[in-house]
Amino acid sequence: MENIRELQAYGYFFFTLFLVVVLYAYILHLYRAEKKGTRNYEKYGKLALDDELDSKPLEPQETKENKEQK
Repeated sequence: MENIRELQAYGYFFFTLFLVVVLYAYILHLYRAEKKGTRNYEKYGKLALDDELDSKPLEPQETKENKEQK
């Protein structure tokens, strides 16, 4: 029984460590994407404030025809 609890403790520690690494990698990805200019996450933050049916879309909708033209 003691061995199982020890394995659970190690598993919990390494899983938590893995999740921390994934979180920091995701934050770094968001930071780099905003720095390069490929995404503007600030406009997505404003989406919660401007949430009405008649509000303008943030990005144009890509249709199948638009993808074929590119």
